[in-house]
Amino acid sequence: MRETTRPPTAPWAACIMPRPGASPAAEAADPFQPARRLVAERFDSGFPKAHDTYNGMLCGSDGRIYYVLSAEPHDVGGRMYVLDPATDSVSLIGDLTEACGEKGAKSIAQGKSHVNFVESEGRLFFATHIGFYSLVDGMETMGIPPRGWTRYPGGHLLAWDMKSGSFEDLGLAPEGEGVLTFAMDPARGRMFGLTWPGGMFFRFDLATRTLRNFGKACADGEAAKGERYRTVCRSIAVDPADGSAYFSTSEGDILRYRADRDAVERIEGEDLRKDYFGLYDPANPGHMGYNWRQTFHRPADGMIYGVHGNSGYLFRFDPRRQRIEVLDRLTSDVSKRSGMFDQFSYGYLGFALGPDGDTIHYLTGGPIYEDGRRVKGRDSIAMGAAKGLENLHLVTWHIPTGRCRDHGAIFYPDGTRPLYVNSIAIGTDGSVYSLARVPDAARVRTDLFRVKGPFPP
Repeated sequence: MRETTRPPTAPWAACIMPRPGASPAAEAADPFQPARRLVAERFDSGFPKAHDTYNGMLCGSDGRIYYVLSAEPHDVGGRMYVLDPATDSVSLIGDLTEACGEKGAKSIAQGKSHVNFVESEGRLFFATHIGFYSLVDGMETMGIPPRGWTRYPGGHLLAWDMKSGSFEDLGLAPEGEGVLTFAMDPARGRMFGLTWPGGMFFRFDLATRTLRNFGKACADGEAAKGERYRTVCRSIAVDPADGSAYFSTSEGDILRYRADRDAVERIEGEDLRKDYFGLYDPANPGHMGYNWRQTFHRPADGMIYGVHGNSGYLFRFDPRRQRIEVLDRLTSDVSKRSGMFDQFSYGYLGFALGPDGDTIHYLTGGPIYEDGRRVKGRDSIAMGAAKGLENLHLVTWHIPTGRCRDHGAIFYPDGTRPLYVNSIAIGTDGSVYSLARVPDAARVRTDLFRVKGPFPP
């Protein structure tokens, strides 16, 4: 299933910092309270219907922060924005439905982008996804069009020109599905994607404008029930050395797109079925199984760094030796002390390399303790969602030294917590940007926030 955009299990009134009146020094003395607190600045993008966004960010080569705010209604498209950190001004770039040439078509809107931008030769490349869903037999499916509307036409591959400010529609995803996962090999002009809900892997060649669909890569994906159900990988890692694209399956296999043969193969002799990651039944929903959650390629050593979402373990994959090395448990200090998994059932997507090329930044969960007891959420959930309320922590891991540091829990100035955080962009000054639910007088909406950096490892 896709990550849900349903309201959290607790009302916004419950999002105030725990134990009001307690001094920060008193709480810091308790090992089950955050040792430090970070203050997040909120921005108002002017989109009251904005809802949860997964990925959808980039700090461009111009130092500006590009992001997408998603929307749930069938007739409201997601919107692309840019923040100029020099002036803290936010500008609307465009509506995703209009960018896809579907304005006025009365088809289900391009409600979101579920992928990060890739910058190449002055353009930002990305893809669109559906934001409108229906519940059928308790499962989330493509939204059933209201009377007078047609079904979702499928996700689009898009390019936005940073100089002219214009969009180019490059093509549609296979079989009318949304694009859940996206990556690009700029040197060879190839884009890669995984679709939702079927989990089809495809590649698109920019020079010839041709798309090749390699078919379902994970049983019947998140459209199925029972033995054919599999969660779809949320991250494709590209090795620029040879143009290979790697992604995982919930069974723990690592699949490789071979640029030299235009083919997909399974890596032999290595997998993600690590005891440290836990034990999973891939046919059961509510977790990512052995899938990696998020990855990136590090130019300095040619390694692919990733995090296993449910366990929080950091690892690196050597594409040359095709070997995984488990490095550390990349979680908050409070999570480590509690010994428990965090509350978001799929893990977290806010995982990226900082501007120094050495420091991993990770936005992850941390348990809340009140009166000495952990605030417990639901034991399980059959979708990607928060099982209960938690704090948001910024954790860094310094690659050269292996130092892991929890910089603290993040709160808004009024004491409320950022919720449903699965995005990250790191500014040229080391500040951390993300997208989260914010309390609003009228309703809960999602918007941009910033925590001023840098954050030394």
